[in-house]
Amino acid sequence: MKFNFRSLFICTALSTVLFSCQKTDKTVPSSTNVISSEVLAKIADKGFSTDGVMVANGGYIVENDIFLSNEDLAKPLAQGPNLRVGDEEQYHTTLLVTRLPRVITVSISGFADPVFSLATDSAIARYNKLGLKLTFQRVASGGNIQIIGADLGGGGVLGQSSGFPTAAGNPASPITLNSRAGTFGTNPSVQWMTTIIAHELGHTIGFRHTDYKNRKYSCGGFKYNEGQSTVGAIWIPGTPKTGDPNSWMLACTDGTNRPFNANDIIALNYLYK
Repeated sequence: MKFNFRSLFICTALSTVLFSCQKTDKTVPSSTNVISSEVLAKIADKGFSTDGVMVANGGYIVENDIFLSNEDLAKPLAQGPNLRVGDEEQYHTTLLVTRLPRVITVSISGFADPVFSLATDSAIARYNKLGLKLTFQRVASGGNIQIIGADLGGGGVLGQSSGFPTAAGNPASPITLNSRAGTFGTNPSVQWMTTIIAHELGHTIGFRHTDYKNRKYSCGGFKYNEGQSTVGAIWIPGTPKTGDPNSWMLACTDGTNRPFNANDIIALNYLYK
């Protein structure tokens, strides 16, 4: 997820952005200049935007907070429903967590500030109170989803998911939060961190950004247009065709708490009730 600096400038009472695993500074990274056209074509074939692609260890970061490994890009395309080209609606990937009902364990390590542990528990509680067939359980170490820290740079990136569910129906792991000093300020609120972690958990179980079609909606400054694809983003029936300014899966955060709204709950129930 990314932080929206424009919102922060306009209203200093707001904190940084969170959802796309990155704070947004309204600029598109120039690293696409050194990425081959072959790689960009594979990313597009997977149903992701090729704007602002960043090189990472073992792969690439797309859409600010999704890690695609070289192995992911080499895999054959999984055929699925055509991408619905819409506005700001809830979307899921062709791969979801399977073998339901199921308990997914979550661990967190490497953070001295207790706010990260408290926020992990709070994010787990947000999901579990919905009575889904997919529930989360906190464990001390070695969870199915591991939350770890790493220096993700100072460009506004708050965190990133390692992708979406695997072909075997398991959630993606790990979730990496930016451990660079000052990323989350000097005293981040538990509820803001809860929203960030809940957002990243959403990716690991198959949710795309609510505004994947138009990142300008939550981040400002630029618009992604991914076009048609046979994989990547499937519209969730019952979610709105117009903008949803409060969804937990918006690409960027303004630093406020975003618990699941009514449309988010419809989306979660549709996939995992």
